Amino acid sequence: QVQLVESGGGLVQAGGSLRLSCAASESTFSFNLMGWYRQAPGKQRELVASVVRGGSTYYTDSVKGRFTISRDNAKNAVYLQMDSLKPEDTAVYYCWGTSVGSYWGQGTQVTVSS
Repeated sequence: QVQLVESGGGLVQAGGSLRLSCAASESTFSFNLMGWYRQAPGKQRELVASVVRGGSTYYTDSVKGRFTISRDNAKNAVYLQMDSLKPEDTAVYYCWGTSVGSYWGQGTQVTVSS
C-alpha cells in the first residue's frame, strides 16, 4: 500500500513562509503526477499545484508567483514552498499522487494569521 505523509504545516503570520514536505513510501519516479490540494472550512478541495514526472508544473491562479512545487525522486519527496502567505491560504493541505492508482496523504494544517 502506497503511503504519502505530509509535514511542515503550522501557524504563520501573513507575509510569512512555510515549506510543506511529502514523503512517499515508494519511489516518486513511479508517480506520473504529484501535487498538493487544499481544503478550507466549508469549501471544496482544490488543486493548488502539480508537477509531472518530466518536471512541468501547474499552479492555480491564486498562488502563482508565491508558491513553488518541486519533486526530488532521489529522496522520494515532493515539496511545496509557500511564500507571501495570506489568510486566505489557510486550509488543510493534502499531498496527492497518481501512478497505477491515486493516493492521498492524511493532510497537514496551514493557518495564516492576519
